Amino acid sequence: MANKKKVIVTGFEPFGDHAVNSSWVAVQLAVHVGVSGLATTVTLEQCGHNKGYKRLDNCSFCPASHCCMENGPDCINSVLDMDTVCKRVNDSNIGVNVSVSKDAGRYLCDYTYYTSLFLGHGCSAFVHVPPLGKPYSSQDLGRALQAIIQEMLNLLQLNPADKEHNHKHQQ
Repeated sequence: MANKKKVIVTGFEPFGDHAVNSSWVAVQLAVHVGVSGLATTVTLEQCGHNKGYKRLDNCSFCPASHCCMENGPDCINSVLDMDTVCKRVNDSNIGVNVSVSKDAGRYLCDYTYYTSLFLGHGCSAFVHVPPLGKPYSSQDLGRALQAIIQEMLNLLQLNPADKEHNHKHQQ
């Protein structure tokens, strides 16, 4: 596994004279990964929340409004059915337990996820992983993330309407 490379792919929104940024349009799914000291499984987050942010981040910042986006919907679901992804990955017997959550924690992970869901029209995912060794190794987590992302892409391929940013905002 030491020879395996890690890759982060990003895209940018329109700016300057670029009404459409091809790097943004090319991305079909943004997947974010964060650590959770509470997690004992690899956890797929179904939705991001707009309100309830009260803790300072590492730069001592917390939005004065305690929300991500003024007047934004309270909750945004991913277009992906995380229960389906979870079941498929668990059924594949990769040696890592996967679960689903509807609360990413009202800290940086939830803030990032909500913002990504809002800007990406629901075509985002967030995966919480437990701390290394509690109970999984980096190889275990890498294997799980690979299986999870593959199942997410399979779902998007089966449900092309989801790729058209058919997201659900809940008030």
